[in-house]
Amino acid sequence: MEDEKKQTVELTAEELTAFKAYQAAKAKEEAAAKRKADREAYAELVDEEVAKAIPELQALSEQIVATKRKVYAAFAEVLQMKDGIMKLTKAGQRTHTFTHSNGRYRLTLGYNSIDGYRDTVEDGIALVKQYIESLATDAKSRTLVAAIMQLLSRDQAGNLKASRVLQLRKLAEQSNSDVFKEGVEIIEESYQPSMTKQFIRGEYRDDQGGWHYIPLSVTDAELREPEGKKEETANN
Repeated sequence: MEDEKKQTVELTAEELTAFKAYQAAKAKEEAAAKRKADREAYAELVDEEVAKAIPELQALSEQIVATKRKVYAAFAEVLQMKDGIMKLTKAGQRTHTFTHSNGRYRLTLGYNSIDGYRDTVEDGIALVKQYIESLATDAKSRTLVAAIMQLLSRDQAGNLKASRVLQLRKLAEQSNSDVFKEGVEIIEESYQPSMTKQFIRGEYRDDQGGWHYIPLSVTDAELREPEGKKEETANN
């Protein structure tokens, strides 16, 4: 019996080659099957985690909206009182900042806006250019002309930047030209910004006196390592 167990099967060269080819094909088939199974497991994991994350993000978004509505409702009376005390028109001031008397908390409410102008802005620009062109008499004045013309350059939407118009106003006040002043005045009167998103910005001051924004979006919220994990990493 022992001799029978010790017997081995001897293969011819052709049979050995065929056997190795079979082994290689089988290994290739098994590897392909494993990769397919891994892809299916990956797809299932993605579906599972996305299905869990989206409702959580929706709940977070609804919570932010509710909190935003609550804060604006709470400050409605404050804004009305401010308007009465400071004699500021609501349309004239789009951003309001309130600082706690302890100096540690600051809250800003307002609207983002996009610069825009009525058609009359072109008349103001024409008057400003008329004045500017009269200055270009030598190299020095041409430099000034170039600087002023830069303030009249437009953004991608084809509008003047309000901050540059303010610089124009300063230059106009320093000049003795009624044409320049009138042109800038027409530009300012043509200003018609459009309100976009309503925002809230909260800040707090640390013990060193530095101000820090409270992140109110998923993008701004910084992922921090838990304190316990930090200590464990440090010990290792």
